[in-house]
Amino acid sequence: MTANAVLSESLEDYLEAIFHIIAEKQAARAKDISRQLKVAGSSVTGALRSLAKKGLINYAPYDLITLTPAGRKAAKDVVRRHEALRDFFVNVLAVGYAEADEAACRIEHVISKNILERLIQFAEFVEICPRGGSKWIAGFGYHCDHGDTRENCEKCISLILEDLKRKKTGGKSMSIINLKDLKQGQRARVEKITARGDTNKRLVEMGVTPGAVIEVERLAPLGDPVEVKVKGYHLSLRKSEAEGIDVELI
Repeated sequence: MTANAVLSESLEDYLEAIFHIIAEKQAARAKDISRQLKVAGSSVTGALRSLAKKGLINYAPYDLITLTPAGRKAAKDVVRRHEALRDFFVNVLAVGYAEADEAACRIEHVISKNILERLIQFAEFVEICPRGGSKWIAGFGYHCDHGDTRENCEKCISLILEDLKRKKTGGKSMSIINLKDLKQGQRARVEKITARGDTNKRLVEMGVTPGAVIEVERLAPLGDPVEVKVKGYHLSLRKSEAEGIDVELI
């Protein structure tokens, strides 16, 4: 059984808060956690002792709080659940960010790994499928806000086919580029992994596989590293690794 599998909802919230504070400040203090979760200092102390006892944090009174390797792994799992749910609610169900974030915070504690993976796969399918994409999602949002609408299906299919033809030239997509050439905020589908050996193995282990949707979150000044998000995970890729990935813009 993994460490986070035996955590209560409350302790998962503490672990998630510590993760985000450390990401911002390198280390966390009890007062930072109290402020972020809006709880009393005494409650924070009790939670920190429980997390330390489980081997998830390094904690001593009045000292800085850091995550152990097991704690970081458990925290990243909680964060992934939260962000994957929030993104699904926002990007697929067209729910407002604040409402989606609050709902994700509640559901992240009870959703099974299998259902979470299916939600992530469905969100990727919607973006990749020619019948889906941002226009399809926007249409769903309009439907929710304005009630039932009827559209000409033949015209819709015709527009999809025309769009596909524009993207293809001689059987090869014009929008296939190297991952290192993506700009911050751009999203793409992994088309091919050209890296070999250990680099290829590492990329596959991180979930960077053909068909996966990848988003560039941040680019270092010289393009190394490239921080991306794929399958709900936040990854930092070296420039040499990014060069071994061909993607298609979506």
